[in-house]
Amino acid sequence: MIKISVNGELRQVSAGSTLADLLLELGIGERRVAVECNREIVKKEQYGQTALGEGDVLEIIEFVGGG
Repeated sequence: MIKISVNGELRQVSAGSTLADLLLELGIGERRVAVECNREIVKKEQYGQTALGEGDVLEIIEFVGGG
């Protein structure tokens, strides 16, 4: 297990997890989010290849439609 920060909250995830794995675990769809990892925006196409590492700091913003 490794420790990461997600939106200011400490979490533990399995070593070898990707950003796509984390979004799935959190129940967040990939289509309506923006993700910053260690102060850099991650492109949606790279979620599956972006490995999470010890101490990573993520900010996940979920877009919500409304009227």
